[in-house]
Amino acid sequence: MTLMVNGDPHACADGLTIEALLREKTYTFPLKVVIVNGQVVQKTRLASTVLNDGDVVEVVHLIGGG
Repeated sequence: MTLMVNGDPHACADGLTIEALLREKTYTFPLKVVIVNGQVVQKTRLASTVLNDGDVVEVVHLIGGG
């Protein structure tokens, strides 16, 4: 299946969870927000939410500063 991840196509296996996608893409920053098809996904659901062909995923990492 193919997803759009941060604006780029990403080919992956069927049944991929958001958590597995984050590992695959090496998005390891501690503070991040994941949005799938315009909906924010709660951290507690990253491991259980399965992605579907054509999903649009945005991963935004938060940076603190002052």
